[in-house]
Amino acid sequence: MPDQKPVSNMENVPDLSRRKFLRVLGIGGVIAGATGLGAGTWLTTRDPVEARHPWTQAGQGEDVRVRALSYAVLAPNAHNRQPWSVDLSERDIVTLYCDLDRRLPETDPFDRQITISLGCFLELFTLAAAEEGYGTRIALFPEGAPDGRLDARPVARLQLVVGQGQSDPLFDQIVARHTNKEPYDLARPVPGLDVEAILAASGAAGRLRAAGTLEDDRIVALRDLTWRGHEIEVFTPRTLQESIDLMRIGKAEVITNPDGIDLSGPLFDTLRLSGLISREQLADTSSTAFQQGLEAYREMIFSAMGYVWLISDGDTRAEQIAAGRAYVRMHLEATARGVDMHPLSQALQEYEEIAELYGEAKQVLGARPDQTVQMLARIGYGPQINPSPRWPAASRIRTT
Repeated sequence: MPDQKPVSNMENVPDLSRRKFLRVLGIGGVIAGATGLGAGTWLTTRDPVEARHPWTQAGQGEDVRVRALSYAVLAPNAHNRQPWSVDLSERDIVTLYCDLDRRLPETDPFDRQITISLGCFLELFTLAAAEEGYGTRIALFPEGAPDGRLDARPVARLQLVVGQGQSDPLFDQIVARHTNKEPYDLARPVPGLDVEAILAASGAAGRLRAAGTLEDDRIVALRDLTWRGHEIEVFTPRTLQESIDLMRIGKAEVITNPDGIDLSGPLFDTLRLSGLISREQLADTSSTAFQQGLEAYREMIFSAMGYVWLISDGDTRAEQIAAGRAYVRMHLEATARGVDMHPLSQALQEYEEIAELYGEAKQVLGARPDQTVQMLARIGYGPQINPSPRWPAASRIRTT
């Protein structure tokens, strides 16, 4: 049951959308001069549509495993790294691996968030296979779970069994589910009954528990806590650099590498072309680009209208996988109810500088010192957004 006190006395946050728009208009002459096009015409071509084709092509393919894979690659995942790789060489079998080049060694040094991402993948694959009447038997870490970070051994072996799958209503939400990182509507509270349904959809049981809050005091505390987590991450040079290295700035970069952090659209292409944004500027905490990014993220953080989270008794790989499966089910249910979700993992990470804040997060969220907070997400109602870029399903199939 979530705490259900109505949200009131929301903090005022800056309205950046108008200023962003004015910045675009202010350098329209630069665009027109550089491209030979009118600024308005140029701006309308900045959408990297090709990088979002997997969302509209899901369900295609002659092999049921490929069709299920085409939905699974739409799973939420840390920093949009899309760390999955599959082997289809055995009949009716899918062997899932972690693409070790897609881990996050600075912000996720033990691969916990990457493993959760693979759990999200497994749940969507299972839902998609079930929609066609196939059951999915999953053996986790069939060659043994790693003692340390993930390694080259398989994460899971999936066997499809015809006639044993049962359709789940959450399947219908897979292509509609998107992580909305925009500011949420401060005048629109989330109904408590919706939060209860979101938590129930997780299926969390046993060593995994789902919880949430709509209570004023906890929202204020969690806004502050998640903001401080973000500050620690972006003012720690090596963790900031990890994100900067994964930024895809502008349409061309996103199409070439449809993973990582998407900074595309008219605003970012305009700023890039005019020299107002670059990786070097974003790495300089005194730069205008960095400060504007920080202000924009603060607006997001302080617009949270509630929170949901997942706590496990331990922190085994199996519990991390279970957390991923539970989280994506929560997000699918939220989508069905028109509620937006955005995970805020900074305060839950395991590098040295965040340790004290993580201890505080456990207290605020009601976790014992020996338990693990696997996921924390803000909820609310944001504007309509485009889906995140994705690599096509075929590109995630091993060829050797």
